[in-house]
Amino acid sequence: MTADNEKCVLVVGGGIGGISAALEVAEAGHRAVIVEKTPSLGGRVAGMHKYFPKLCPPTCGLEINYRRLKANPRVEVLVDAELAKLEGGPGDYTATVRVRPRMVNDKCTACNDCVAVCPVERPNVHNYGLDNTKAVYLPQRLAYPMKYAIDTSVCPGTSCAKCVDACKPGAIDLGMKEQTRTIRASAIVWATGWKPYDASRIQNLGFGRIKNVVTNVMFERMAATDGPTGGKIRRPSDGKEPKRVVFVQCAGSRDEEHLPYCSAVCCTASLKQVCYVREAYPDSKVEVFYIDLRVSGTNEDFLRRVQADSSVAFNKGKVGQILENPQTGDLTVVAEDVEGCTVKHVEADLVVLATGLVPEARDIDVPSQLVRDEYGFAAGDGAKAVDVAGCAKAPADVVTSVRAATAAGIRGIQLGARR
Repeated sequence: MTADNEKCVLVVGGGIGGISAALEVAEAGHRAVIVEKTPSLGGRVAGMHKYFPKLCPPTCGLEINYRRLKANPRVEVLVDAELAKLEGGPGDYTATVRVRPRMVNDKCTACNDCVAVCPVERPNVHNYGLDNTKAVYLPQRLAYPMKYAIDTSVCPGTSCAKCVDACKPGAIDLGMKEQTRTIRASAIVWATGWKPYDASRIQNLGFGRIKNVVTNVMFERMAATDGPTGGKIRRPSDGKEPKRVVFVQCAGSRDEEHLPYCSAVCCTASLKQVCYVREAYPDSKVEVFYIDLRVSGTNEDFLRRVQADSSVAFNKGKVGQILENPQTGDLTVVAEDVEGCTVKHVEADLVVLATGLVPEARDIDVPSQLVRDEYGFAAGDGAKAVDVAGCAKAPADVVTSVRAATAAGIRGIQLGARR
């Protein structure tokens, strides 16, 4: 166990919100510590293909932030780490952090030699299970830190050890143990982010049972150049080019049986993904089924641009069922047509479900200083010593999350200065 005597602003979560908060603190001359449970910073943004509405890649923004992190010694990054306990009060917290063994040390050069000899595969979490990695893997193309990790849940350990022999720098340490850090903090920024709703719970839409029904986050990885298909949009069952694509909005959102709330960004994200299809396949046809189309600000212009495409049809009505032809893998979407007062049957090669955002904090233990609402979103304490940023607080887009995280970082600095 090690102790840190200099107080910091402790940032829980290393996505775009957590990174933004920590950088704000550090560049103002204060110490910040990021605690991230996965092997790399970046969060959900690292899995995106493009931002809306400009359709630019998020990797440039992440790379700039990574550079800022590397250049600032006042930021400490703890990956594979989780907050185990938080004691104390505003201005004087003591945080206990558990750091899981990565089995790869700082000697790693990301040469990939270990992967070549590893005999064990695992589902690729970064690609939502659309492909596999080896048990030793690089978390993502722009991983931070840029080093490999070993999934100990599938790695046979010393009984195999082929990666140890293959690693010339000696970076693999299969005897690495869990560590505990004790960190003093003046303030906490809770930025644990979100995860997609489990679409398999929406039984009438067939996810998990029908291969060519995918979620919006899976589709985003399918379109990404570093994704499972190298940026070529293909349907999972047979690799066929999907020329008839249906987007199903509010898949589980605004539904009392699933997520009663609007997830705020799904409509705009689907508009962006419609553009992916139309750019990849100019002869494609796209249909969007929605309850209401909800976009805000300048995204109204984005909506009008997509609506102007004669090959994109917008249908007001809920999808009731998705049927599969087992011989071809083709789909039939059965949905209400509110404006036509009828039921539509639309043939499709691929269906994309716009699943909602669920706060990561809903299913994990949170400090007693945090209060969660009925949906699992967190609120800070009254003294703002534990502040909440980004999608941990409410569904939000990247710009809103960064702004909120920046503000939370500033409040953390102010609190530390008063104590």
